[in-house]
Amino acid sequence: MPGLFDGTQLEQPVTCPACGKATEDCACPRDAEGNVCLPKDQDARVRREKRRGKWVTVVTQLDPGATDLKQLAKDLKAKCASGGSTTDDGVELQGDHRDTVVAHLKTLGYPAKPAGG
Repeated sequence: MPGLFDGTQLEQPVTCPACGKATEDCACPRDAEGNVCLPKDQDARVRREKRRGKWVTVVTQLDPGATDLKQLAKDLKAKCASGGSTTDDGVELQGDHRDTVVAHLKTLGYPAKPAGG
């Protein structure tokens, strides 16, 4: 893709609209069409489930291509001081941490909503 003022002395490289870096240096997550996927574009849902008598907090509807699920799970586990793991489209945490997780996801830019009862 040609840059701005391509072939002139004012030539500038094409930059990412999210981070401002050159397209070659940008590490922003992108979808199949090449558009930047931002956290605000993902509808994260946080619900709690009871499994074998214990509470589990489940974060779903995250795009695995646009979100580093392993890093997100690590941050949430540290924030909630609990164990957990990643799934295909989200994160599972041991215990009932729904309100804490929703608040933390909102600080990261996700429009997170609590789901369920």
